[in-house]
Amino acid sequence: MDARLIDKSKLPSRHVTEGPERAPHRSYYYAMGLTREQIAQPFVGVATCWNEAAPCNIALMRQAQAVKKGVAAAGGTPREFCTITVTDGIAMGHQGMKASLPSREVIADSVELTIRGHAYDALVGMAGCDKSLPGMMMAMVRLNVPSVFIYGGSILPGSYRGRAVTIQDVFEAVGRYSVGEMSDEDLEELEQVACPSAGACGAQFTANTMATVSEAIGLALPYSAGAPAPYEIRDRFCSIAGETVVELIRRNIRPRDIVTREALENAATVVAASGGSTNAALHLPAIAHEAGIKFDLFDVADVFRRTPYIADLKPGGRYVAKDLFEAGGIPLLMKTLLDHGFLHGDCITVTGRTIAENLASVRWNDDQDVVFPANAPITPTGGVVGLKGNLAPEGAIVKVAGIPNEKQTFRGPARCFDNEEECFEAVKERRYREGDVLVIRYEGPRGGPGMREMLATTAALYGQGMGDKVALITDGRFSGATRGFCIGHVGPEAAVGGPIGLLKDGDIISIDAVAGRLDVELSEAELADRRSRWQPRETTLTSGAIWKYAQTVGPAKDGAVTHPGGAAEKQTYADI
Repeated sequence: MDARLIDKSKLPSRHVTEGPERAPHRSYYYAMGLTREQIAQPFVGVATCWNEAAPCNIALMRQAQAVKKGVAAAGGTPREFCTITVTDGIAMGHQGMKASLPSREVIADSVELTIRGHAYDALVGMAGCDKSLPGMMMAMVRLNVPSVFIYGGSILPGSYRGRAVTIQDVFEAVGRYSVGEMSDEDLEELEQVACPSAGACGAQFTANTMATVSEAIGLALPYSAGAPAPYEIRDRFCSIAGETVVELIRRNIRPRDIVTREALENAATVVAASGGSTNAALHLPAIAHEAGIKFDLFDVADVFRRTPYIADLKPGGRYVAKDLFEAGGIPLLMKTLLDHGFLHGDCITVTGRTIAENLASVRWNDDQDVVFPANAPITPTGGVVGLKGNLAPEGAIVKVAGIPNEKQTFRGPARCFDNEEECFEAVKERRYREGDVLVIRYEGPRGGPGMREMLATTAALYGQGMGDKVALITDGRFSGATRGFCIGHVGPEAAVGGPIGLLKDGDIISIDAVAGRLDVELSEAELADRRSRWQPRETTLTSGAIWKYAQTVGPAKDGAVTHPGGAAEKQTYADI
């Protein structure tokens, strides 16, 4: 494509490259080795979440070089930069998890500030771990410059004594170790082989869930989200993404042309169909918020309720992301959903074509059993369910993939804990009973602060063989690796006086995932009396980034967002 076809007089980078008054600005670019021709081309930000915190992100810098080659080949000038990532697998089970959800906002904010400050015309955003994927997509929609999302790819499964394993097995092994079912030697052997390559956690946990979303919502190229990180084909996807973003500049196709309400419904559909992470019910409303679209937890739950569960993926199923990719990838999953009326086929994507056009040549693969036909699903309703009731007036969420229908109800006495550590110690020491409903509160977006995930606790329960014998509810979150009857995002959260903060040990809690209910068997008069005597708790975090986050964060129902969003805008960055 001839770069001269792109009128730079209408692009943001004109503010730093055009006219005699921008000579000082251009001198900086000459200092970095750019030519006059490169300075005259559109500037494309190539943003990665590369770091050495975890294998999720370690391949991103290499992949970014392929993106840059694609941008240059198509007549754009790539400008690479990095932002942060907090990797949940490392942050899990201690105070570091308070930094996880706030990192999503920092990623979106830092990408916005870099693009704004340097007047870039487009964005290729690359991410590898849980919060970095929605954070990068949020930045794309907020800035509304032509953008393409690229996932860093999943990790390959490990092998432990002839059995395929993931990080989920290691977390659950901690529970097995606590009850004497694993020795020190067993645990050490497992931890050394569970994660054999670069890439994000391999099953349909949060990273792969949001990668699936990136294709379904239209911000990523077809097939690009499924290839594991070590596969060489990732470089081809990256190069094509670089070429594609320049074409999007030429055609002026922007993220808000792509991320419509129908596209968000498509995204929620693939989450439910794949038995994806409950965290998607937090991130989809946040992405919608950037576009000024109201799409909250209840909207997500409505889609979940009508969507069949068709992908047999861990943690509830048998397979991992590598298996899905080799069976036909996310397009195979989307094609059967489209054919049976579960997707909006007319949504535009970064290819410039619609979902239906992208999937037109996809054929069903009879030689695989990873994805079931949408008219012959594993279960007729989605792998994720929304709940509401007097214990959750603002809603809650539960993953039911892999849980038989007859076990999707639970009734039992509350065992209340005011943070995750208290509950984990009780679980580790077996200070609970079969039939209990473990309640972890004051872990919401504002109360945590930071809405921690509870994988260490839920995995320990499963490792002890009690994963299906107790239930757990929290105003915090659960990892995509969590399995068992675990209800998260309970709102309003305890820190703002929500009913979960009014519970006492022994209160009878009723959970019905089939009917979509979460209730405590108390009268309104009793709840009102307890509310009148409730006092807010103080947090120990009274300064710094997490304190700042707590001052502005909204409820989980709306995505735990921290600013007014697209609905309040008078002008998008792309139109400066």
